[in-house]
Amino acid sequence: MREALKLAREARAAGEVPVGAVVVLEDRLLGKGKNQIETLGDPTAHAEILAIGAAAGALGEPRLTGATLYATLEPCLMCSGAIVLARLERVVFAAADPRAGGCGSLYDIPRDPRLNHRAVVLGGLLADEATFLLRSFFDDLRLGAKNPNGPSEI
Repeated sequence: MREALKLAREARAAGEVPVGAVVVLEDRLLGKGKNQIETLGDPTAHAEILAIGAAAGALGEPRLTGATLYATLEPCLMCSGAIVLARLERVVFAAADPRAGGCGSLYDIPRDPRLNHRAVVLGGLLADEATFLLRSFFDDLRLGAKNPNGPSEI
């Protein structure tokens, strides 16, 4: 999760919502990603999607059986669908997302028994740190509208 938080800070520095994600299999980092929606002009460029894609590329296999996704924010509905399609074994996230969370808060896609794959989901790992990063980003955005110098860095 520490690596995911580092990526979230990089995303924030680039003006992106500070979310980072990594995919790990047997203590091997397979893929990592940070939000790049604004940078790439792509609404699907979420940290989790980029990390899953990088991991699949590293393995040369679209199924990431046995792997764990660590994300600084609870994956959304789109990312939760990718988790199921990639056959990830486990999802560990830091901060819950009551407005758009797809791993237990609003939806629970990875554990839905109607789907052909289910993943173990654990939330709250380093939640305070991730929540602070997200809150400060959005606080700074709101202040930036009033502050001609723009948002401050953490």
